[in-house]
Amino acid sequence: MTMNKLVSRRGFVAGAAAVCAAGLAGCGASGAAAPATDAASTDVAATSGDLTKLTFVLDYTPNTNHSGVYVAIAKGYYADEGLEVEVVQPPEDGADALVGTGKAQVGMSYQDVMANYLGSDDQLPVTAIAATIQHNTSGIMSRAGDGITRPKGMEGKRYGTWDQDVEKAIIKSVVETDGGDFSKVELVPSGDEVSGLKANQFDCVWGYEGWGLQNAKVQDYPCDYFSFRSIDSTFDYYTPVVVANNDFLAQQPEVARAFLRATKKGYEYCVTNPDDAAQILCDAAPETDAELAKASAEYLADQYTADASSWGIIDPQRWAAFYTWMNDNQLTPVALDVNGGFSMDYLEQ
Repeated sequence: MTMNKLVSRRGFVAGAAAVCAAGLAGCGASGAAAPATDAASTDVAATSGDLTKLTFVLDYTPNTNHSGVYVAIAKGYYADEGLEVEVVQPPEDGADALVGTGKAQVGMSYQDVMANYLGSDDQLPVTAIAATIQHNTSGIMSRAGDGITRPKGMEGKRYGTWDQDVEKAIIKSVVETDGGDFSKVELVPSGDEVSGLKANQFDCVWGYEGWGLQNAKVQDYPCDYFSFRSIDSTFDYYTPVVVANNDFLAQQPEVARAFLRATKKGYEYCVTNPDDAAQILCDAAPETDAELAKASAEYLADQYTADASSWGIIDPQRWAAFYTWMNDNQLTPVALDVNGGFSMDYLEQ
């Protein structure tokens, strides 16, 4: 099974993104979302007055994964480092494309999405430079009491799929690891986790503990859930990650380090002040569900750093384990360099 196109995470996580209002556009220059076409046109940061300007492109609509960046803007952490950071929303082909073409120096992506171009002949010049959340906090959500408390329970049930090769390979792997038969899982179109389960569009769906599962709790809708990493540690890959343009990293490494120092400080603030971080996110993106943002922020406060020694660390062994699995399953046209695609050279630990 090989990938025949670049997979956009915006499609892969469309269900989670749909919780945010579609009308989120953005507000203001130093950090609120703006049309992606307004992004800088070069891969090297420009200097404006006393500040160096950077463009950070989101992976989709603003949510708690991005809170550390919004906090660093609001609290002046970037300004303290001599930076002015503008946040923009991604084009249809995703944040990676904008970073790869140099129209944004930094952005947010995912290890599995990065594999699409790292494992192709047309590689984007993009490198992961920090882990936003330390562990993979995704898994399978289902209606409470439907018996889908483990992967084998998906047999004979309808799974809401985004019809992507990596996604289906992961589902197949966890079902078979649990002794189930993947051919007995019915694949149907996916959608928003909670509303789709409520409307009986599917019986189970890929969801994120920090957003989809918190949304179910906010709506008081009982759900069963199991995580992928509890089934197989191979799937404890990095999702999401902060990425940067390679030319930017090569030409302005100290600017990249300054960006990560401020960003790390922003996420550390999210760990100790989740409610305030949620409010900062809502101030920057007013259409965000405030109750959901608060619940998500409180959950993620324990996940941004988790058991790592500090925020942002990428474990080479965990990174390599997932790409080795992808190679073993021939999920990319060109074999992945299992030790490539990330660097810890710019993060102060």
